[in-house]
This record gives sequence, structure tokens and C-alpha cells, in this order.
Amino acid sequence: MTDLDLYSQVIQAKKASLELANMPREVKDRALRTAAKAITENKEAILRANRVDLEAGESLLKEGKIIKPLLDRLKLDGSKIEEISKMVEKVADLEDPVGKNLYSIKMDEGLELYKVTVPFGVIAAIFESRPDALPQIASLCIKAGNAVLLKGGSEAKSSNAALFSIMRDAFLSEGLPAGCIQLVEDRRAINEILKMEGLVDLIIPRGSNEFVRYIQENTRIPVLGHSSGICHVYVDRSADKRKAIEICHDARVQYPAACNSMKILLIDRAVAKSMLPEIAKRLVDSKVKIKGCPETLEILNASGIPAEPATEEDWSTEYLDLVLPVKVVNGVDEAINHINKYGSHHTDSIIGEDLHVVRKFLTMVDSSTVIHNASTRFSDGYRYGLGAEVGISTNKIHARGPVGLEGLITTKYILLGSGQKVSDYIGKMAKPFLHKKLENAWTERLGRV
Repeated sequence: MTDLDLYSQVIQAKKASLELANMPREVKDRALRTAAKAITENKEAILRANRVDLEAGESLLKEGKIIKPLLDRLKLDGSKIEEISKMVEKVADLEDPVGKNLYSIKMDEGLELYKVTVPFGVIAAIFESRPDALPQIASLCIKAGNAVLLKGGSEAKSSNAALFSIMRDAFLSEGLPAGCIQLVEDRRAINEILKMEGLVDLIIPRGSNEFVRYIQENTRIPVLGHSSGICHVYVDRSADKRKAIEICHDARVQYPAACNSMKILLIDRAVAKSMLPEIAKRLVDSKVKIKGCPETLEILNASGIPAEPATEEDWSTEYLDLVLPVKVVNGVDEAINHINKYGSHHTDSIIGEDLHVVRKFLTMVDSSTVIHNASTRFSDGYRYGLGAEVGISTNKIHARGPVGLEGLITTKYILLGSGQKVSDYIGKMAKPFLHKKLENAWTERLGRV
């Protein structure tokens, strides 16, 4: 792809975004439902494309260029495709986030102010090698009235191309504008997109912490994302042992490469000797390699459970395979301090029954999601009822946590007057502002005119 080709794509996306911003909900929802049906109907074509990626991935695995959990993320099957289709359908069912009236006041007679939700415009989504990321991102962007440039990982190139083609054709068949979704395949295009301030309105990167940080440091375009998923589970002295064993196992083993999987286990010294061996045994039986602090090693060695020493670097490393650093801490205060120092502000969980301690943890841990007595793996847009997610944000402005539709819109003010001048509201004879709350939408006011 040449720079001119990319520029043409972005210009087309910009034009499409203006049409999408005024597209009725019914048209967007019909397009999404058509895409969901088309994904199911073209299951075999998607699986054939996915097999091409898997075969290439196997070669990369043998060469040591990727790890097995990342290869596992590439794989699609019939049930996964059905899940993708249902996810797109779920997005269609969600309330339209565009055009909501957030704030309205009568400033004076005939002078009314409204704050309403609007799309961003053009979103560039650069995402990791997970084929289900493309339909998630595309469906949410369209529902929120945005055009989207999609740049997926090269490992999922064939799968992404198949899914993109199916969704694009479905969208166009229902009257969405050409260019509303576009696939960018040349990796070199990323650096060009980063320079397109004024044309691209938001960048959403999903991938390694190094990659996301690179995006954040090399563009002036707003970036919505998280640098890493260093998620903790803290087992308090008040924890129920059975809950602790099951939750820790699920959080580390169920999907090791996920950004919301447990990367560090912290356990209260008061129960470390009685609980840690059983928790660790369940994990080791599932092929988890434990890396422990000196106290952890002492406890596990005494129980015959294999573990190796953890280093300072381990507390801030995002392991995407079955590796788990474990640290014994002196109660909830030390756990909170450790998480706030080494964590990535993503997702952290406490297992405990002392509600005073639980409240302290949930209040003082500075993360986008904090959890009580449940796995960190619940931190997900679909599970949170958002339909899908474009990613998880650890930013503290605009959107935080799993980002669904609400993270893909912004706002603007609409002021409707009837000939007013600012000079009439200044000086000794200044007219006072009324600042009375209004219940009607701005479109209703125009309808009365």
C-alpha cells in the first residue's frame, strides 16, 4: 500500500463518518444484524481462512517467534464463530449512544443550551492477533456512528480479511456509506496513521505494553488504551479457602494470555501457610510455574511444591503464559501498596469475607476495575453487558475500564438563540441569565420553530 492509497482510504473514511453521524439507528442496527447473519452463513469460509493463519502460526511457534498461548488465541471453531455472530447481534440490540441529551438549560427566553452525544468521527483501531477483535471493534464503531480503519496483527491476516469482507459487504448492502470500515494491511501504514492528526480522531491500540506505549509516544492524536494487564488477586486472612483455590485457578489458567488474567498472586501472611500450598498445588497441577518471594519458597518447598525464586522484575512483568509470581504480604495495606506500585491499573481482585477490609481494598486500589470474591477474568466488555469491547482503558479521562459504546462517543454543545447579543448581558443594565433546567431535546425546540 502506498502513502497515497492510505491517504485516500482515510479521506473516504472521513467522508463516511459525516454520513454515519446522521444515520438513523434503524439503518445501523439492520446493517449489524445482516452482518451477524452473514458471519454465521459464511462459517466455512472463515474457518478455511483461519486454518491458513494457524498453519503459519505453527511455523512461527516452531521458530520460537510466538508462544503457544498466542497461537491459541488465533484459533476459531464453529462455536466461536457463533459467539462472534451473537456478539454483533447484541451490539445491534443496545441503545443508540448518539444524540443523547446530557444537559440542557434555558439561559434566557429564546436562548437554550444543549449538550449532546456525538461520534468521534474516524477511529483507527490497531489490534492484536485475535480474529474476534475485528468484528467486536467494527460493530461497536458503526453502532456509535464512527468510520473505522482496522489494522490487525499479521498472524491473523487471512482470518481478518475474511471477516472484514463479510462485514463490509453486509454493511454496504444495507445502505451504510462506502469507506465506513476499511482494512489496512501494510504494517508500515501504522506510522503514517499516527501523523494524520485532523483526519483520524481517535486511535485504539490493543497489543503488547511496548506496542501501546509506542503508539502513545508517537502521535498527537488521542489514544485510548492500556499499556499492560498486570492484574493481581489478593487472598486476605478472612478468605474462604475453597473460593480462593477456585478463583485463583480460574484467574490464571482459564485464559493465560488474556490481558485480564491474574499475573500476580498476593497472599496474607496470616493464612499463607494454611492456604498457599493448596492454592499452589491446584495451579501447578495445571502446569503453572510458580515464581515466589523467599517466604513463598519456604512454604512451598516444605510442602513439596516446585517453585523458583522471583526477581524484582517479576512484579512488573506481564506473563502471557502459565507463569505466576507469588508474594506473601503483611495484610491488606501492604497488598494495596504493592498493587498501586507495581500494577498497571487494569483489574485487581480481593478474596475475603471481612467487609471492612474488602471496602478498604476496593476504595484504595487505583485500578479501572476492582473485584470482590470473583475472578479477574470477568473484566470484559461482553460480560459487563456492553455488547462487546474495543479494549480496556486504564486512562482516567474520557473512558476507563472495558470500553464499549460510551467510549466511542464525545459531546458537543448546541446553543439555540433568537437574536441575542452578549453585550445585553454585560454592564450595569445587564440582563440576568435564567439558567433553568430544561427537559426537552434540542430537536424538539427546532420542531417548534
